[in-house]
Amino acid sequence: MAERTTVRLPEELLRRAKRKAAAEGRTLTSLIEDGLRLVVADKKAGEKKRIMPRVSSATGGLLPGVDLTKFSNYQEMEDLEYIERLKQGFK
Repeated sequence: MAERTTVRLPEELLRRAKRKAAAEGRTLTSLIEDGLRLVVADKKAGEKKRIMPRVSSATGGLLPGVDLTKFSNYQEMEDLEYIERLKQGFK
């Protein structure tokens, strides 16, 4: 047996809920009922499979002749990139 109750909702939330119910061709009561069922349902029953982010399959690596085991090579590479950025800014 269904029971009646009074629920106080923010006006904007109520307007959005009414619009959604109308768009789906259902009553506000059924929309609220489905929402409550989702909230009170057992978490394990409603858990979705965790989606892992995609991992890049791109190939690449260091430019030929770059050896990062030597810090001076790394510094030189950064300096060259910085100079190129400066040149681009002055054009």
